[in-house]
Amino acid sequence: MISFLLFCCCGNGAITDSNIFLTDETLLVNVVCGILAGVVSSSIANPTDVLKIRMQAQGSLIQGSMVANFINIYQQEGTRGLWRGVMLTAQRAAIVVGVELPPSSTSHSHALWPCTRTPPLPTDDCSVFSSSFTCGLAGALASNPVDVVRTRMMNQKVSMDSHLLYGGTLDGLLKIWRSEGFLALYKGFWPNWLRLGPWNIIFFITYEQLKRIPL
Repeated sequence: MISFLLFCCCGNGAITDSNIFLTDETLLVNVVCGILAGVVSSSIANPTDVLKIRMQAQGSLIQGSMVANFINIYQQEGTRGLWRGVMLTAQRAAIVVGVELPPSSTSHSHALWPCTRTPPLPTDDCSVFSSSFTCGLAGALASNPVDVVRTRMMNQKVSMDSHLLYGGTLDGLLKIWRSEGFLALYKGFWPNWLRLGPWNIIFFITYEQLKRIPL
């Protein structure tokens, strides 16, 4: 929700007047706004991501309410525990946006998914639906390795004086590749794509509809 509001507010300045087509916004501005929105929103929400991942992976060990578990993580691991993996979360957000927005903009402008036979293709719901789902695939392919490392880093329950297994993005990628093979970086790819696909469809269709509202 935070990323959607930030993207809409930031990207609104890139929209120019047009009576026919609604694809005149600058791609570079959209990408920058998208990356900014993703990085800021994911960084703010990182503690909830940490708790979610630990509850999914350590269900029997996580007891009590959400607030109680936040306090427990803070007491055992400090502030760093709540924001563990925040750099990976921000990197993942930037990768997803950087990979998804260019194909989406290109598909709208050049009719890569021809829902009509009249070029150039206007920004209708059919083209937005097709391009958004495909962009979800591109985003999942690009971000899944970082997502695997991020999940493992967040799932590490360590005390304040202990050391992490993974020292960062590159360190985590190399360690997983060497110990488990390249395909280990794409564990959970299908659920990731099935999550990003519908999210992109709802996001871009909503965004295109909001752009049509006269201000």
